[in-house]
Amino acid sequence: MSERSNIRDVAERAGVAVKTVSRLLNGHPYVRAETREKIERAMKELDFRPSVAARILSGAKSNQVALIYDNHSPYYMFQIQTGCWDACKAKGIRLIAQPVDVEDPDVGEQVRGLVMETHVDGIILSSPVTDCEAVLATLDTLNIPFVRISPGTNHALTSSVFMDDAQAADDLTSLLINKGHRRIGFIKGHPNHMASDERLFGYRRALDRAGIAFEPGLVHDGEFDVESGIRAGGELLDLLNPPTAIFASNDDMAAGVLAVAHERDIDVPRDLSVVGFDDTPLARTVYPPLTTIHQPMADLARTATEILVTGGDITHQRLPHQLIERASVAPPKGYE
Repeated sequence: MSERSNIRDVAERAGVAVKTVSRLLNGHPYVRAETREKIERAMKELDFRPSVAARILSGAKSNQVALIYDNHSPYYMFQIQTGCWDACKAKGIRLIAQPVDVEDPDVGEQVRGLVMETHVDGIILSSPVTDCEAVLATLDTLNIPFVRISPGTNHALTSSVFMDDAQAADDLTSLLINKGHRRIGFIKGHPNHMASDERLFGYRRALDRAGIAFEPGLVHDGEFDVESGIRAGGELLDLLNPPTAIFASNDDMAAGVLAVAHERDIDVPRDLSVVGFDDTPLARTVYPPLTTIHQPMADLARTATEILVTGGDITHQRLPHQLIERASVAPPKGYE
């Protein structure tokens, strides 16, 4: 189907009156078996979900929108949900928060089922769902408006709200370079997140502008969690010529690097500078507090929701980031 079917479509497919379909959906006993069979077959062929039949028939809006997400960072999702909720509350709209797994082959059909069963008026996609091809293809066929938070692909597809991850990573890398660091390790984020590639790009751009050769051996994989920060941080510090600074692509991984440094009696920032990304509460509570990028997560979600409920032409809004300097960065030993 090219769009969500309604009760009129079912009636037309079954060759009966809309009133007859309505009777069946409302449990009316006086519907002939042959007619019932035709209607049920039509509903199956049209993938019509009867739970919202009355509202679909009337053409009324549901006054609810859905946030679809797949992100295991509790703080990130708390901020995203808070931003969406604030905008929905101001407009008197209900918010449905639905987790999915972007690696599930059936994720597109799961999203289709959500839309068909709840008849939401629109969708907000957060990273990494915002770049999931199966979900994008499904929503494109359903003729339902959706807004993406921080997309990395198909920017012209629909409205979006984003932060310049590449420039933020460039700014953070440039700070380390300006402090005198020349060997800067980098821990990538989860491969499902396009922001991971954007942050790596910004890191490389800053190095290139400063005339510092890119060393692939100084880049290690991570997954946006503390455990991968511990693993990658240990690998970087095990190098024969270890980095004097490590840029972890989020605060959780940076906390993992700090844990490794503390375990090995490596003083931060005297012996090693460490920076993160996002400015979560963790960045302020670890020791030493992390230099990081403040990502306006709640504002991104709030703006995306406002764009969705307002409607209108496709629009793209970039929100500013902020570099937050704390005590985890210092010049490398011997730098004058």
